Amino acid sequence: MIKGELLYEGKAKTVYATDNPDELLVYFKDDATAGNGAKHDIIAGKGIINNKISEFFFKQLKDRGIKSHFVEKAGEREMVVKKLDMIKLEIVVRNIIAGSLVKRLGLPEGTPLAVPIVEYYYKSDELGDPMLNRYHILALNLAKIDELNQIEHVAFSINTILRELLKAKNVDLIDFKLEFGRDKEGMVLLADEISPDNCRFWDVETHKKLDKDRFRQDLGGVEEAYQEILNRLTM
Repeated sequence: MIKGELLYEGKAKTVYATDNPDELLVYFKDDATAGNGAKHDIIAGKGIINNKISEFFFKQLKDRGIKSHFVEKAGEREMVVKKLDMIKLEIVVRNIIAGSLVKRLGLPEGTPLAVPIVEYYYKSDELGDPMLNRYHILALNLAKIDELNQIEHVAFSINTILRELLKAKNVDLIDFKLEFGRDKEGMVLLADEISPDNCRFWDVETHKKLDKDRFRQDLGGVEEAYQEILNRLTM
């Protein structure tokens, strides 16, 4: 595989073309941002850890029938993925109240939800990634109704799989963000990454935060928390 032209640079990853027109190379950076980029820092080794954690989760999901863009890990910080036409939505699955849901629902952080919920957000830095409902999505032609039904089904399936897997590692999955894209046949596949950057992980017993909230909330021990998640998953 030959690394080609830089196609995209985001807050945490860069994406390159390859000599295979159906595949891309994703490079995981150490950059960390919060507040739509208002806060920025470098978390030493974050890219290496997130690449390993994402590889672990994608493989676990594949073994359980969830299809994704993941092809293989190509280096400490690099992953080969299928080229997709990305759907401009972030899908957030919530199990326990945290983050913005505290203010929106007026309930304390850590309150379990009676059932998991799915939220949609429009991927637009200019607009601040606003929340959408299904009618907004259909009106903007971001996805079709059958695609939304599939996305929700897969999102809830992933939630069930990851919660069970993490519970065995003494970790609660509080909430997490997913992204999806269409392959050249029009199939909707899981994309992006699954890591402490876009998931909330808490220790089951102590409720210690083992994710990006340690950076967002200036709790310290960010590198150690990311490494601890990797260790729990792979040891």
